[in-house]
Amino acid sequence: MTTKDIRTTQAHVSCDVCGRTLLRGERAETYIAGGTRREVCELCQPRALHEGWVREDAVLERGTRSAPGERRRSLLSRLRRPRNDDAAAPSNGHDDHVHEQQARAGSSRVERVERVERIEPQRELRQVKAVPTSIEQRTATAIERFNQSEHPRTVAGVARSLGAPVVVARAVEESTSIVTIVVSWELCWYRYEVDLDGGSVRTAGQGYELEELEPADRVEANAAADEYGLLTPA
Repeated sequence: MTTKDIRTTQAHVSCDVCGRTLLRGERAETYIAGGTRREVCELCQPRALHEGWVREDAVLERGTRSAPGERRRSLLSRLRRPRNDDAAAPSNGHDDHVHEQQARAGSSRVERVERVERIEPQRELRQVKAVPTSIEQRTATAIERFNQSEHPRTVAGVARSLGAPVVVARAVEESTSIVTIVVSWELCWYRYEVDLDGGSVRTAGQGYELEELEPADRVEANAAADEYGLLTPA
């Protein structure tokens, strides 16, 4: 008696996630990962989705749905589109006149849209903050801007260890828009600069010796800080 080799026509398919060879009758799903087709068994499909792999049929379906959307054009492109179809077809004088009026109307709308797009950003850039004229108003405005920044948290953190600070806010003589705020303790100090024109508040210096400060920054305090580091004019 002779023996025969029995071979199946089913190709061996391995899961690209777990590496297991699929059993006979077990179905694999095709996924796309990095532009490469991957075979995934039913048990590993949640893991494939978690890794960002996309089912092949979903990719194909997405491509067919996006085709009509590619034919959509923006308002400007539609207005600027040459009327080749109308030019190829025979037309009388009335049609030419109507087409010319439509072209002029579309061109004027394009010009208005482009003019608005150019003007609006310029308006935003021209917005500047008014600088108060009196020294008292400039100092009060600088303290308000300081309280709106992140620097009060630094003042509050140091005050929890060293106690209430001495705060001196004064306008800089060389500039009408800069106000300095010096917050000092016996062991350290911080100097902040407030730009009333641009609205910025920055740390201009810090140290550990009060002798490092200018005499104008060591005068009697004209502001106070609360437990949150927020300043109020004295």
